[in-house]
Amino acid sequence: MKKNGLSSMRKQSGASALVIMIMVLFFGGLLTLVIKLGPAYLDDITIQEALESLDGTEDLSSMGPAQVRSLINKRLSVNNVRGFDAKNITVEKNGEFVVINVDYEVRNNLFRNVDTVIHFQHEYEMKGK
Repeated sequence: MKKNGLSSMRKQSGASALVIMIMVLFFGGLLTLVIKLGPAYLDDITIQEALESLDGTEDLSSMGPAQVRSLINKRLSVNNVRGFDAKNITVEKNGEFVVINVDYEVRNNLFRNVDTVIHFQHEYEMKGK
């Protein structure tokens, strides 16, 4: 029995143009999401690091909420975090501990009338030296 060369070529054909186009659209969409949402997550990591670095700050427990907010704003401006509002930070005193709550959301335009909303919420309990 002799095999026909054409039938084996049909079995070995690659991806069709439609499959390639779908793959390009899928990976292009993923790349768009990473480019649009990535900076918000990077800023949130920077905000977390700035707040965690407050732990052990001298006289933190004796500072007022406005002074703690000012200290946080200075650290965020040094780390080039723009567009973050200090109103999203609440500072409360619990004895010698300082409780810092951060609750904010970031809205981005994905394309045309499609927007994304990312909500971040963190709570820190710190004690100064």
